[in-house]
Amino acid sequence: MAINSGSFAKALWPGVNSWYGEKYAEHTVEYTDLFDKETSRKAWEEDMGTSMFGLAAVKPEGNSVVYDNAQQGFLTRYQHITYALGFIITQEMVDDDLYDVIGKKRAQGLAFSMRQTKEIVGANVYNRAFTSGYVGGDGVTLLNTAHVNVQGATYSNMTTAATLSEASLEDLTIDIMQAENDRGLNISLTGQCLIIPPALVYEADRILNSSLRVGTSDNDLNALKNAGKFPGGVKVNHYLTSDTAYFIRTNCPDGMKYFERKADSFSMDNDFDTDNAKYKVSGRYSFGWTDPRALYGNAGA
Repeated sequence: MAINSGSFAKALWPGVNSWYGEKYAEHTVEYTDLFDKETSRKAWEEDMGTSMFGLAAVKPEGNSVVYDNAQQGFLTRYQHITYALGFIITQEMVDDDLYDVIGKKRAQGLAFSMRQTKEIVGANVYNRAFTSGYVGGDGVTLLNTAHVNVQGATYSNMTTAATLSEASLEDLTIDIMQAENDRGLNISLTGQCLIIPPALVYEADRILNSSLRVGTSDNDLNALKNAGKFPGGVKVNHYLTSDTAYFIRTNCPDGMKYFERKADSFSMDNDFDTDNAKYKVSGRYSFGWTDPRALYGNAGA
């Protein structure tokens, strides 16, 4: 359906002081805090996991070396999806619009809508991190107590649901420090940043930025702050749907990924028969995760 003279009748007459509802400020880009960006030139991208070797065995004198085995692991596919939006304006509306509230400003609105779409699509990976049915290459949810190793056994990247607190963050960071690879060998995994919804901003500030421990009469230092457990700071994401869940991104490689197949592209043309003006924007991308060790989290309580 085209935007016509009836849609914006007031735009055809003088006397309107201001058109409101189109000048709101935007949040800065936030999905870049949640993912590492890569570009793609294919219909999809695939990441293939691999297992490594176990501990070395004792070799008695004269005996043969014990040979270990390695194999490919879980497959993760990033299927790029096209997102698009547009609008049509009649030629008469273009000609008679006294305030330029339709063409140029509606085109700016397209950019706003595309930005919001990308933020929501990206944040939904986190919003569904605990939700059954949204699984990764190993067949379980992003945050799970039973992630599967290729060579057997399981590991966890989430803790028991608890309100954001000094203790709950310490539990998560301890689990990160105790992380192991597919063969059960220790790896140097560290937390990089804490990701929270707006509802937890003040509590996170009290926990992490106080010089001393929060909520106690003891003269103890703030261990989380003193140890610099979140060198990347606190990232507030306005598109997280849970008011209680919180997440820690780690330095794990090949973890949270955003593939850009085609950047947002704007175009405008006129329909030959009607002279109506058409505006559109489209982009193609995918969000997901490869190695779940890239994110630790708690659903909150």
